[in-house]
Amino acid sequence: MLLYGLTGGIATGKSTVARRFVELGMPLIDADVIAREVVAKGQPALEEIARRFPGVVLPDGTLDRAALGARIFSDPAERAALDAITHPRIRVAVLERSVALAEAGAPRALYDAPLLIENRLHEGLSGVVLVVAPRAVQRARLMARNGLSAAEADARIDAQMPLDAKRPHATWIIDNGGTLEDTQRQVDEVWRQMLARAA
Repeated sequence: MLLYGLTGGIATGKSTVARRFVELGMPLIDADVIAREVVAKGQPALEEIARRFPGVVLPDGTLDRAALGARIFSDPAERAALDAITHPRIRVAVLERSVALAEAGAPRALYDAPLLIENRLHEGLSGVVLVVAPRAVQRARLMARNGLSAAEADARIDAQMPLDAKRPHATWIIDNGGTLEDTQRQVDEVWRQMLARAA
């Protein structure tokens, strides 16, 4: 099975691109969904997080994402500590889903991961789709979606690897700064190229 990576910056519209690939028939392995599953109530990772970050589990036994986010967002050491707990479990779950898809006969799948390049997960994949958008578009989307100020939105964008640093690792680049129709046209073209490569 061919496994392709999908990544991009915050608020570049990766989900829109992923949805289009799914519509075209591409199975999706979503790292964000898996990341939520591994820290669900009763999971070993959540117990480990509760020990390492006291006060981030709510009375009902679920993760207080806002409290944890506040702890890790501005402190790289705290973020690294969280990653050390969650990333190995996410990798195992991704591998299990990839194997299951391959065994079910899927010819290709898409692995959607925000930190694909940062964590060197793109190495060994069949190709990488990078979703980009102008910084002003990212900022506006973050402000509208998350209720952030311009300064807060900029801080979140700046906390990530710059899109220009990701470009050299991309097989395909989709500019999601325009209309939905324009984005879908670009995805459709990438899909055609993927099918042609396989043929």
